[in-house]
Amino acid sequence: MQLLPLLPRLALVAFSLSLLAISYGQSGSIQKKNVLLICVDDLRPELKSFGVDYIHSPNIDRLAASGRAFHRHYVNAPTCGASRYTMLTGQYGSYGNQALFQRAEKLGSSDSAIPPSMPEWFRKNGYKTVSVGKVSHHPGGWGGEDWYDHNVLEMPGAWDRQLMPTGRWKHPRGAMHSLIHGEIKPIGSFSENKMDVMQSAEGEDTDYHDGLIAVEGLEQLENLAEAHTPFFLAIGFIKPHLPFGAPARYMDPYKGIELPPIPHPEKPRGQTTWHASGEFTNQYFHHGKDPNVDKDYAEEVRKHYAACVSYVDHHVGLILAKLEETGRDKDTIVVLWGDHGWHLGEYAIWGKHCLFEEALRSPLIISVPGMNNPGTKTDAVVETLDLFPTLCELTGLELPDFAHGKSLVPQIKNPNVEGHTAYAYTNRAKTIRNASHRLTLHNDGYVELYDHTTPEKETKNVAQQNPAVVKALAALINQKGPED
Repeated sequence: MQLLPLLPRLALVAFSLSLLAISYGQSGSIQKKNVLLICVDDLRPELKSFGVDYIHSPNIDRLAASGRAFHRHYVNAPTCGASRYTMLTGQYGSYGNQALFQRAEKLGSSDSAIPPSMPEWFRKNGYKTVSVGKVSHHPGGWGGEDWYDHNVLEMPGAWDRQLMPTGRWKHPRGAMHSLIHGEIKPIGSFSENKMDVMQSAEGEDTDYHDGLIAVEGLEQLENLAEAHTPFFLAIGFIKPHLPFGAPARYMDPYKGIELPPIPHPEKPRGQTTWHASGEFTNQYFHHGKDPNVDKDYAEEVRKHYAACVSYVDHHVGLILAKLEETGRDKDTIVVLWGDHGWHLGEYAIWGKHCLFEEALRSPLIISVPGMNNPGTKTDAVVETLDLFPTLCELTGLELPDFAHGKSLVPQIKNPNVEGHTAYAYTNRAKTIRNASHRLTLHNDGYVELYDHTTPEKETKNVAQQNPAVVKALAALINQKGPED
């Protein structure tokens, strides 16, 4: 007897549910969180929010205050191409700047079983993927002599749009190593036609290339924010990569100040992954000066590096302000990632390409709308490989079973959750870092072990005194690396 009165109400409920489904179908894509990935080249943890008080980095510091700063994030390779390979694929790869191009060649074979890259994974799941600037190794993501051949893709299938403004430098290769007056680093690492290693010239932000990258990034962000499709936008800034050039006003915070002494500036004794800083020393003019013996010159170089950091920080601020202006800060995950560290005189090295802490540790900040305890840093040991599964979990995408990393969502939820080991490699050696030690295993079998709980840290090899630690960490190293 009571079923008949219920029918109209059931029909009304069904109708309401159908409307809800239609509404979600129209705006369901908006419910997915967007991803804004900001990549910064050669950025060591030289930021105020990472404990370097003299650095002027207010915008990145504000991002750290709204997110989770990973103070013990380590890259998997201390060179641009190989490090970006691991970030963009979630897998260990070959060492060298051609790693992604080598992957692209394999993709062209008929029997290829190469899994999708991170942006391609998001693209396959309904995201609009756009890259601006230096996201993969070549700014723009193309090959060819001047890195401008649009028929040679560094990451086939990854991007709906890939852009690199070149300005007065004419092509991405020119913009990569450039100064304000259109100077371009010549082809050939040791050409006699070198350029100055640093510059501080009067000019606008767009008189250096990162200003142009920021302008294009702002336009792409605004366009993507207006659409109803979730987006994955990657913006890559080139500074503070060599040469250290930025508009003069970014040097202002460093005038008249004395920087802290360079820690452990001596060349290490014994076998290590030390090198003679060939890129820095041989590819740029130093006008007869050597920062390893001239403290004033070392101070000048370090201040120009700092000015480049502040220059990039300004543009990060513009990007974050635009995100907030569009209102999409409420549904966008923001990541800031440094592709590796950079020695500023530690161990008498000026560069990367080694397996010391300064070359491998870089900033990682992840900000998620509505996250718990924003602004609290974590000291968990993590690695670049972890970014792919982390972003998938945060956006609700299927986790890639081919990725080698671990999701950092536990540390994002609770900064006190422990991390794991971080593995890195060059052609000459491999290294692993845990919370207390670093072990480096050379191809010839030589072992370095450093105890980070002691004041000596990586200045004293304690391998002979700790055979059990060496055995345990060496076993972990041997479990790592590419599968092929």
